[in-house]
Amino acid sequence: MRTKGWRAMKVARRACWLALCLSVITRAGAAQGTDTSITLHVGGRDRTYLVHAPSGQRGHTLPLVVLLHGHSGTGAGMVRLTSFNAIADRAQFLVAYPDGVERSWADGRGITEADQQHVDDVAFFLALLDDIARRWPVDTTRVYAAGISNGGFMAERLACDAQGRLAGIGVVAATLSDSLVARCRLPRPVSVMTMHGTEDPLVPFEGGEVRGHRGRVQSAPSSAATWARWNHCTAAPTERAWPDTAGDGTLVSEDRYEGCTRGVAVVAFRITGGGHTWPGGPQYLTVRLVGRASRNLAGSEALWEFFAAHAR
Repeated sequence: MRTKGWRAMKVARRACWLALCLSVITRAGAAQGTDTSITLHVGGRDRTYLVHAPSGQRGHTLPLVVLLHGHSGTGAGMVRLTSFNAIADRAQFLVAYPDGVERSWADGRGITEADQQHVDDVAFFLALLDDIARRWPVDTTRVYAAGISNGGFMAERLACDAQGRLAGIGVVAATLSDSLVARCRLPRPVSVMTMHGTEDPLVPFEGGEVRGHRGRVQSAPSSAATWARWNHCTAAPTERAWPDTAGDGTLVSEDRYEGCTRGVAVVAFRITGGGHTWPGGPQYLTVRLVGRASRNLAGSEALWEFFAAHAR
């Protein structure tokens, strides 16, 4: 009888520990937020996007960051590249990761598959914002877009064409295209943060032709100055060198334009020795192919800190 009682006690103890472990796992999963895949019919096409929502967001509206992948990328790839979900869980905001047509965006340069198929990605973006706002409590004064490469060019186009619905944009490994400079009439001031490597082998830091005859662009410094001019920034940029904490062959400096209309700001990061990469992100291809991913700048953290300081 004693043996049976001891065995019963052990079984009960194991069950208790199992229940406790499952409870901890469930709570941890909830704290990490939820992912929802959505299909949206726009312009005669089924378009897809992923939304990451933090847990515990009931009772208040949330900022929204839309992250745009580069050419040949996907929304799911941007999740891995940027690690933005962890920041969203901590800071309580929504992140959306849309997919471009044939893994590309119609950014207006006329050279991507989406551009050549006359895809209206501005209409898709506006429909995406409306769809997310129907499903989650979005703070419409705090909507942002950021992207890398083709996605960065697209974020710049959205600042010009998305009806002034963006409070800020982030542009990584992309500059202003000559075609956008010629036609953009900024509908309202917008805060802009750019990050560009001096050794980018695809989109040249000093401007000119994007590799592969993919359109002419301004230099990174000239692009920042243009955004500052469009935002009527009155003060000359202040430069700050960041400490070299990584020792990875890159150095980071920051040019900050302030005194702009309605409190917006323009910040440009020069990543000396950096490549066509997301600062602080993984080295997704070899250094020989895309250049070096700097560890001296946590790009995603810097972007969110900048966005959080600027509402529309």
